[in-house]
Amino acid sequence: MSSEFLTPDRLRAFYRGYIDCLNHRDWDALGDFVHAEVRYGDTRIGLSGYRAMLERDVAAIPDLQFRIERLVAEPPTVAARLLFDCTPKGELFGLPVNGRRVQFSENVFYTLREGRFAQVWSVIDKAAIAAAISAEL
Repeated sequence: MSSEFLTPDRLRAFYRGYIDCLNHRDWDALGDFVHAEVRYGDTRIGLSGYRAMLERDVAAIPDLQFRIERLVAEPPTVAARLLFDCTPKGELFGLPVNGRRVQFSENVFYTLREGRFAQVWSVIDKAAIAAAISAEL
């Protein structure tokens, strides 16, 4: 799918397909959505690094599911707010969660190149997670 011919509706559908791929752990299909030379923040991690990052996330958070709360698509860019309600093992973002249920959100921005996500910027409010964990103690 060429990003030059994407409409906002088609881009939103493409993104929902990507989220479905993540939620089903269909790592072999990840290359249908993520560019081989993808950058995460300022770092080029490539498709294999991106997949490894997701696999580590799932290993640390076995019940991880990506839920879209807000989705804006303006080709070639997607902006989404993702919600998480999960039970990480051990630590989450360096915080001692130790099997407690945690709810948090992520604001993430993607840019397409050659019909796949080539740039990903992610912002997670780690201070809010720390405050929620501290309030439970």
